[in-house]
Amino acid sequence: MGNVFSTFYNAVFYHPIFNLLIAFYDFIPGHDIGLAIILLTLVVKLVMWPLQASALRSQKALTDIQPKIEELKKRYPEKSQQEELAKEMMALYSREKVNPAASCLPLFIQLPVFIALYHSLSAGLKSGGFEKLYSFIPNPGIINPTLFGLLDLSSPNHVLAILAGISQYFQAKMMVTRQQPKGVPGAADEQMLATMNKQMVYMMPAMTVIIGWSLPGGLALYWFVMSGLTVLQQMYFFRNHPAPTPVPHA
Repeated sequence: MGNVFSTFYNAVFYHPIFNLLIAFYDFIPGHDIGLAIILLTLVVKLVMWPLQASALRSQKALTDIQPKIEELKKRYPEKSQQEELAKEMMALYSREKVNPAASCLPLFIQLPVFIALYHSLSAGLKSGGFEKLYSFIPNPGIINPTLFGLLDLSSPNHVLAILAGISQYFQAKMMVTRQQPKGVPGAADEQMLATMNKQMVYMMPAMTVIIGWSLPGGLALYWFVMSGLTVLQQMYFFRNHPAPTPVPHA
């Protein structure tokens, strides 16, 4: 089973990402590995764009049907009615074509990509792993592991780690603001969930900085660029899909 998973991971994630990284490095004027990582990040983002757009639509749909969920909770307030409430909520999700788990799918897909990129950078930045290159990808022999000849991306870079944490903060902050607009009250459990989400706004960037503090700078560069592109995608989506006007409470 482990060999099957390893073969699948290498064939679908690691080898294509490593080869694409080296191909960009080969063909970029000046052979800048930092620019190669940025181009690779753009490609990964374009591939994942439909999935992340679907996740944003799902999150918007969940926000839009909150009034209907509140009505169901008022209809089944007793603990003994939780089974009926669950059935009605599932029926509501089905009618509205909402999948609460859809927003998690991009994260699960991005995780093996992130791991494959880590392995690719670990090998590429040390000028190794070239035996995994496809026959049509030129072997560069030795890779210069710097961005613009200034930043060594094979070693931890604290500036890039902090920038990655900042971009992660704006990405999370934008989603929390959208899910719980300012001044719009919610049920007690929704307020608790909103409080947890707000805590994650600070926890996720902090974790990003802590992890990026000790990893190769190339990985922090990838995370910084990917989070920045996700912020732009969210801005584009929210601009074209404005939140519904909340109904004032008596």
